[in-house]
Amino acid sequence: MTEKQPDIMPEGTAGRQDPHDAGNMIRVRAIVIGLLLAIAICLLTPYNNVYLQATPLGGGHFPLAPFFLLVLLTVFAAMANKVSGSEPWLTGRELLIIWVLTVLVSGIAYTGLVRTFFINLTAPYHFATVENRWEEALHPLLPKAWYPQSPEAITAFYDGLPEGSTMGWLEVFQQIPWGVWIKPFLVWGAFIFLCYFVMICLINLVSRQWLHNERMNLPLLQVPKLLEEAFSKKRLGRFFFNRFLLAGLSVTLLLHLMNGLNFYYPSVPHIPTLILAGGYFPEHGLFSGFHKLKIYIYPAFIGFAFLTSRQVSFSFWFFFITGGLLIGVLDLLGYNIPAAALGVTFGPTLSRPEETQMIGAYGIFFLFLLWMGRDSFMDAFRHSFRFGEITRSRTEWVDTRLSFWGAVLGGAGIIAWCVYYGMPPGVAFLVIGAFFLVMVVASRVICQGGIAYFTLTAAPIDGLIAFFGPRFFTSIGILIAGVVQKVLFVDLRESLMPSLLHAGKLSYREKNRRMLLGGIVVTLVAGVAVSFVAMLVLCYKFGVRELQLDWATRTTVTVYENIHTLVESPVRPDQWVLIFALAGAVVMLVLVVGYHRFYWWPIHPIGYLTTYSSAMWILWFSFLIGWMCNSLCMRYGGIALFKNFRYFFIGLIVGDFLMGGAWAVVGLFSDGSYQVLPN
Repeated sequence: MTEKQPDIMPEGTAGRQDPHDAGNMIRVRAIVIGLLLAIAICLLTPYNNVYLQATPLGGGHFPLAPFFLLVLLTVFAAMANKVSGSEPWLTGRELLIIWVLTVLVSGIAYTGLVRTFFINLTAPYHFATVENRWEEALHPLLPKAWYPQSPEAITAFYDGLPEGSTMGWLEVFQQIPWGVWIKPFLVWGAFIFLCYFVMICLINLVSRQWLHNERMNLPLLQVPKLLEEAFSKKRLGRFFFNRFLLAGLSVTLLLHLMNGLNFYYPSVPHIPTLILAGGYFPEHGLFSGFHKLKIYIYPAFIGFAFLTSRQVSFSFWFFFITGGLLIGVLDLLGYNIPAAALGVTFGPTLSRPEETQMIGAYGIFFLFLLWMGRDSFMDAFRHSFRFGEITRSRTEWVDTRLSFWGAVLGGAGIIAWCVYYGMPPGVAFLVIGAFFLVMVVASRVICQGGIAYFTLTAAPIDGLIAFFGPRFFTSIGILIAGVVQKVLFVDLRESLMPSLLHAGKLSYREKNRRMLLGGIVVTLVAGVAVSFVAMLVLCYKFGVRELQLDWATRTTVTVYENIHTLVESPVRPDQWVLIFALAGAVVMLVLVVGYHRFYWWPIHPIGYLTTYSSAMWILWFSFLIGWMCNSLCMRYGGIALFKNFRYFFIGLIVGDFLMGGAWAVVGLFSDGSYQVLPN
C-alpha cells in the first residue's frame, strides 16, 4: 500500500499548519496529570498487589487502574466542562494521553520490572547453600557492581527490619541501608533506560509501516477511543445509556456482585467462571493434550475478542486446539518424547519439546515483518544516511534519522554494557539481538491480536542455546544473559513496547508530539524510581518471606539454578529441540506465504505464535466465543448490526474493569480482595 501524500511532508514544511489539525494540541496540564497519576499507581501497586493480594492494578496490556481512572476522569471532565461553559478543562484527546501515560508505567511497578527485580539482585547470595554450591560456582562470576554487597542488608530484605511491621512508612524508608543499593541502582538503571530508549526508537521506526501503511487494527484501543469520541462530541450520556452497553454492563455487574459478595460472605451464591474440563479427556490418545483443560470465563476478554479481526481471533483458538491435538497425534504414533529432551531452558512456560516450534516461528515471522516493511525501512535507512529526499511522517514522534541512529547507538550501548561485565562481544550481539527480535514480534502479536494478557513460551536465549549450544556463551556469558533476560525480556505480561505503540497511535497527527515524547520519558524515569522505592520499602517493612512473592522467588531461583547447571555441565539440548524449532520455521513460512499471497487464506500467522503460550490456556475460550459472536453478527446482520451489537461487548469490557476497580478499592480496606481479572 502506498502512503498518502498528506502524511509525508518534505523537510521545511513541518511548521505549516494543517487546518485538519486544529485543536490537536496537547496541553501541559494533560502531561502533568498523567505523570501524577502514574506516580500514584507506582506507589500503590506493590502494596496492593503484593501485600494485600488484591486485584492487580496494573496487570496485562489493558491494565485495570488506568482504565478505571480514565472513566472517572472522563465523567468528571464532562461535568466540569458543562458547568464552566468555556474552554474545556480537558479534551478527549488529552484524556487519552493521560490514560496512555498511566498505562506505560503501570507494568513497571509489578511484573514488568520490580516484581522480580530485587529478588534477582539478592537470590544468588541469600539462597546459596553448601548443597547447591553457588558460592563456589556462581559467586566468582557475579559482577559485584550488580548486587548489594552487604549480607545484613540482604537478610533484612528477606526477613524485614526489626519491628519493621510496626514502623510507619517514613520510618522504614529512613532505616533502609540506601548506601548499599545506590551502586546497583545506577548500574541497572543505565541498562534499563538504554533498553527503554531503544524500544522507543524501534517503535518510532516501525510506526509508519504498521500504523500508516498496513493500517493495523489495535483492538485494545477501541474502547478508550470510543469513550473519548463520545466525550468530545458531548454524547457521553448517550454512550453510557446505550441499551446494548447497559445489557453488557448488567451481565458483568450481576456476575461480579454475586461472586464478590461470595468471596466475603460464602453464604451468597457463586456463579462459576472456571470449568475444569480436563476430566472429560483421557490421559492417552488423540485428545490427551486436553487432559488438563480449563475453561475460563472473563467477559472483558470476550469483548476484546469480538473487537478483534475475525481472522485473528479464529487463529488464536484454532491453533490452541491444533497444538493440543499434535500432542495426541504424537502419542498415537508412539513418539513419547520426554521433557528431559529440552535440556536446560529459561522459557517461562516451556515444558514439552513440541513447544520449541515457537523458536523457529518467531524468527521467520520477524523476517516476514522486515520483508513486509522493506520499502518503508529502506526509506528510513536511506534517510538516515541522507540519501534521497528528507521526509518526516506524522505517525512518528521524531525524525527517522534520530530514531535509526538512536536504536543503533542505544543497542551498541547495551552490548557494551554486557561486554564490560564479561560477556564476549559476539555473544552479546546475538543475545541483545534475540531480545529485541522477540520483543518486536511479541508487540505485534499483542497489539494486532488485542491480547491483554500475554506470555512467552520459549525465552530468547533458549533459541540461541538450541542452535549454538551453551558452550558458545562461556560461563560468564550465560550468567549475564540469564540474569539480564529475567530483568526485562522474559516476563512479557506487562511489557513496555506494546504500550509505546498504542501511545504512537494516539499521538497520530498531533501537532506537538515531541512534547508527548518528553512526557513519556519523564513518566518512565519517575515510574522506575518510584516503583523501586515503593517495592524496597514494602520488602524491608514486612520481609519477602511474609509477602506473597512465591512465584517471583521460585522463578528467579530457577534462573540461577539453570545457570549453575549450564556452568557445571554445558550439555546441548536433545536433537528433538532443533527438529521442532525447524518444523516451527517451516510451518510459519507456509502461513506467512499463504497469508500474503491468497486473499481467501483464513488463518493469521500470529495465531501460531500463541499456540503454547500459557495466556491461551486462559484466553482461548474467550476468543472462541468472541469469534463466534462476531461471525454470526456479520453473517446475519452485516455492518449495521455489528455497529450496534458491539456496544454489548464494550459493556462487558467496561463492566469488568469498573467492577474490578470497585472491588480493588474495597480490598484496600479489608484483609482480602475478590479478583475480577487474572493475576
